[in-house]
Amino acid sequence: MIDEGYIKFALEWIDSAPPTADEVAQLREWRRPLYAAGLIGHYAELNIGYGNISVRSRDGHFIISGTQTGHLEDPDEQHYARVTDYDIAANRVRCEGRIRASSESMTHAALYELDPNINAVVHVHSAPLWRKLLNVRPTTAASVAYGTPAMAEEFRRLYRETVFAVDGIAIMAGHDEGIIGTGHGMAEASERILGLCDDR
Repeated sequence: MIDEGYIKFALEWIDSAPPTADEVAQLREWRRPLYAAGLIGHYAELNIGYGNISVRSRDGHFIISGTQTGHLEDPDEQHYARVTDYDIAANRVRCEGRIRASSESMTHAALYELDPNINAVVHVHSAPLWRKLLNVRPTTAASVAYGTPAMAEEFRRLYRETVFAVDGIAIMAGHDEGIIGTGHGMAEASERILGLCDDR
């Protein structure tokens, strides 16, 4: 079952100025090929968007695509939010911008906590890739849902026990079709995901 697009944490949203065009330039550049490949998009039958991307910013915050923007071909800065604070244990996120942050913001926060060298996170959906790579590449436990504190602990486990720390790819068994890519920057994270498509 597709379980996507629903915010599962307490969200404090401050409707304020969006990130700048410069701050979202790399996000927009790399989102385009991900969208073209169908890895970010929209389930028309469910009217729910899927896929989200983020980059760590110099102030220690991170900028992430807004909730339910998967249907947009090339969203601008109005469709990105800045996550300024979060508490994984308390399941709480604070964000600013013209739009609420993605329902995957807690997952992105957990990934940034793993390693200061992770500066970009890409979360995509692909049924064929997910089925092919499930339990072949580092895979979270099927009992753990996205956007929850338990998922943060699962990613810590994968980072300790598997090659996730090396190749930056993880499959989310408890989140149908969900695949995560991380990298030193948006180019590396996106290319790792797009590289999976070469032999799909």
